[in-house]
Amino acid sequence: MIRLPRRTTGLLRGSPISLSASVRSRTTLASSSSQLYFEQKDSAMSSPGDLTPAERTILDSAIPANWIYQGQMAVLWQDATARPVIQKMWDQEKRHLIVMNALQEQHRVRPSVMLEVAKVVGWGLGAVTALMGREAAMACTEAVETAIGEHYDDQLRDLESLNSSHPSIPVLKDLIRELRDEELEHLDTAVLHNSQRAPAHALLSAVIGAGCTVAIRICKRI
Repeated sequence: MIRLPRRTTGLLRGSPISLSASVRSRTTLASSSSQLYFEQKDSAMSSPGDLTPAERTILDSAIPANWIYQGQMAVLWQDATARPVIQKMWDQEKRHLIVMNALQEQHRVRPSVMLEVAKVVGWGLGAVTALMGREAAMACTEAVETAIGEHYDDQLRDLESLNSSHPSIPVLKDLIRELRDEELEHLDTAVLHNSQRAPAHALLSAVIGAGCTVAIRICKRI
């Protein structure tokens, strides 16, 4: 079944996001390319002490996705059909990464020690599935974005259960919702571009999805 794209909240598309003033000078690219800008407010100057390491893994998710799309583009850069589709999704992931880096500084998050491994695996996954054809590349995107969307939903449930009045929490929840919705738009895009026609689609999706789920669980712990 094809998911209809969810309506985004606008945080990446023109509404102010409150993040630490110390990172504003390093987010000019995000401001110009996605109409994202940062303001110094109470919700941006500190982080609640009751965020668990698992709740902070949201900040690692943009890096592997960037490398998956980079691997796909390395193979399909001459494919006139696939290239613009992949490039658009990759550009969104680049914006996500800028925002994630800013949030990482605000919430004083130590990145997972597995991130360097995730970069290599992500690039390899993108390249290998692209070598199998554009439909397989889209099947990879479908499986990965499904896993990431579910991870974001888990993060939102964790944040909803927090008994915290810290002003950064509503901002963080709204931002996660929008990031999730953009990831699910990528899922819809993959399906619309024939991901489900990939050879051995069910098996490919199951293997990639399971791998993503395991990777997320590992990143929650180390």
